[in-house]
Amino acid sequence: MKRAFMAVAIATVFTGASFMPVAARTAAETDADTFTVSGLEKPGSISIDKWGVPHIYAQTLYDAFYLQGFNAARDRLFQIDLWRKRGLGEMAKDFGPDYVEGDRMARAVLFRGDMYREWLAYGSDSKRVAQAFTDGINEYVKMTQANPDLLPVEFKKLGYQPSQWNPEDVVRIRHHGLTLNAKNELDRAQVFCKVKDDPVKADWLRRELSPTIDPALVDGLDPCAIPVQKIKDAYDQATATPKLTKLPPASDNAKPTATPPAQQSASASPVAPTGSPVAALYNVVDNDSDTERGLGSNNWVIDGKRTTTGRPILANDPHRSHGAPSLRYISHLSAPGLSVIGAGEPFLPGISIGHNDEIGFGLTRFYMDQEDMYQYEINPENKNEYKYKGRWEPMETVEEEIEVKGGPVQKVTLHFTRHGPILYQDDTAHRAWALRAAWLDLGMAPYFGSMDYMRATNWDEFKAAMNRWGAPGENQVYADRSGNIAWMPGGLTVKRSWDGLTPVPGDGRYEWDGYRDMDELPSLHNPQAGYIVTANENNIPPDHPAFKKGVGYEWSSDFRAKRLKAIIGAKDKSSVADSEAWQNDKTSLPAIRTVAVLKQISTDDEKLKPVVAMLQKWDGLETADSAEAAIFEVWFSRYLRRAVVERAFDPEIAKMIGLGDPERVLDVIEKPEGWFTPAERDEIMLDSLKQAVAEVSDKLGADPQAWKWGTLHQAVFLHPMNALLSDEEKKTFNVNAGPIGGSAYTPMATSYGEKSYNLTSGASFRMVLDVGQWDGSRVINTPGQSGDSRQPGYRDLAPLWAKGEYIPLTFSKEKVKENTVKVLKFEPGKN
Repeated sequence: MKRAFMAVAIATVFTGASFMPVAARTAAETDADTFTVSGLEKPGSISIDKWGVPHIYAQTLYDAFYLQGFNAARDRLFQIDLWRKRGLGEMAKDFGPDYVEGDRMARAVLFRGDMYREWLAYGSDSKRVAQAFTDGINEYVKMTQANPDLLPVEFKKLGYQPSQWNPEDVVRIRHHGLTLNAKNELDRAQVFCKVKDDPVKADWLRRELSPTIDPALVDGLDPCAIPVQKIKDAYDQATATPKLTKLPPASDNAKPTATPPAQQSASASPVAPTGSPVAALYNVVDNDSDTERGLGSNNWVIDGKRTTTGRPILANDPHRSHGAPSLRYISHLSAPGLSVIGAGEPFLPGISIGHNDEIGFGLTRFYMDQEDMYQYEINPENKNEYKYKGRWEPMETVEEEIEVKGGPVQKVTLHFTRHGPILYQDDTAHRAWALRAAWLDLGMAPYFGSMDYMRATNWDEFKAAMNRWGAPGENQVYADRSGNIAWMPGGLTVKRSWDGLTPVPGDGRYEWDGYRDMDELPSLHNPQAGYIVTANENNIPPDHPAFKKGVGYEWSSDFRAKRLKAIIGAKDKSSVADSEAWQNDKTSLPAIRTVAVLKQISTDDEKLKPVVAMLQKWDGLETADSAEAAIFEVWFSRYLRRAVVERAFDPEIAKMIGLGDPERVLDVIEKPEGWFTPAERDEIMLDSLKQAVAEVSDKLGADPQAWKWGTLHQAVFLHPMNALLSDEEKKTFNVNAGPIGGSAYTPMATSYGEKSYNLTSGASFRMVLDVGQWDGSRVINTPGQSGDSRQPGYRDLAPLWAKGEYIPLTFSKEKVKENTVKVLKFEPGKN
């Protein structure tokens, strides 16, 4: 049966601006659907297995990427279209005037360099790959135009159509690269402004630095002249992921160009035109929050001499903010010169985490410092000039037009210095602040470098490909069929003459001296220990020359790394199942350390005694049904850390420091000398524990034995439209996988935010590779492979994920065929 596309029926009732799902989409459930598509060179097919993983078989290399793009649109059209709109600054076009300023700032961080050189930075065929991938997306978009019933219901609720892609969109968009550390620089400057006596001590408690360093303000910087929140808001407008908070205007009734309102000028506060705060429009993650400290990943590789199979095992579980659908998408590409399976992001071609016929690879973040904030003196006679090396230098200005649904086209101006885009300008004070970011340079499109390494066949080829990796900074672990294991970080490291921990004047005294060669960073190949673990900690060996070269100071807490190294190193022979268990390990080192101090303390408070006794016997295992985990997490994250900070500093400073860095707070309560007497420490701990008990009792009842961490800590995956949905609609678009254990600091990372204990980030994707015996590999995505809430595949993997279970990552044609439930066949049409 040949057709342009499968028949689809949607039984959905729309009433005004809202809708009510009545029946799920029903796709043609034939054994094979055949599509005639333009842009394909030769016939191809996609075998979809029972878990929703597409196995793409093409007869030419670029047909594989074409089909990958087509299928990404077929499964994740709303997600990838929203990502494109956010990245290119086109949100206001379809969602209204609230998004104009966000669009302006998004355009400020687009790549604007030479596209010819940009494509060459990734490899000789990177442009052709991107062209094939976006051609596939566009073919599916054309099909939705011919048959609107193919559109996911989000488009109908929001009243707009998906856009066509250009191949340049893939690399011009840079906002998704896990950027750091510009906002941390601003927060540190605020500490130096507010704390007159000992700002270094206050900053020490606020944020751990590794290697240990006393941050220092550079000459010429007045930290009190920096409007920290306004610049951070502008940064968030430029880089944060979208969430939709109000329905778009009913119609697009205006096209005339308007005079730029104050909100669109470079000197405006980065607040949406309606006055909505930035955080209301975007999923903003504060760089110093527990959420950010919990973001990261785990990966490890184990030599065959230490495994039950005699083959290497490679494991990876990247941690990112959770949502519905998942950030990760599993797919398999097979074509002449290409055979690779694993996960990537649905809006990018290729695979960044997975394996090909010969090698396996997995990544975690390597926290190199690739950003700086520059402050300028502005010419009082010409606000478009800034002082550089004693002379007034003109800014580069770019005029843009932003289409606005329900309003006139807005003309906006972007300003750039030699260092980067202006984020905020104060015309009254004659100052401006710009972002310099390595990720805005040539060859720095986040994750697109995987185009090269996913096709490597040995360590030398893989290392050569990683030497061309730009951003973000990554730890790559590697294993191959010959039994080799290895690790190397990738990313361009800035050469600075200062520590990079605070903003600097942009007057020419503080310039980057290029980037360090990749071979200046450490690496490991077949280490004597027989295994390698990374978990976003500072894993540069202290005796390596790079340790003190200022690669970066703001790493993730090493709790996960310490725990994983201990349990992996303790087992002489481990299996794939062991690695699965370690990815789901819920032991909290902060809990163990806190309990060790609590064991030295007694209380006369009759209400507190049973809780103290319960915690003193606890082993730190944070399961979903653990009463101890419930009280500890509330205590540690809401009360204990804050109490330490508030006792150490006056209220204004304590408010600025916030909860305090978890590692530093633990250091203080373990060795209070210089901060408190032991008796004061004991008082802080018991008083804050009493507050935590009151909260948990209020939420879970008076009986501590009945408390369960999972009652508070739910694995909820929110859709970007969550704020627009009725309670009934939320059941369709959001996914609740139920109670879950762990925390930000357990190997099974399950971070939560400030307003509730519901899951906010962690491992949406987990993978364990049986290297060489590829069909023995295991994987899980969550909440599902599909981005269409009408499909079972939208949420079917979430229950497995929540229980720590996996599905097979089938690779051989025989195993794929055994598990195939649907085959899509493709025939070339007229171009």
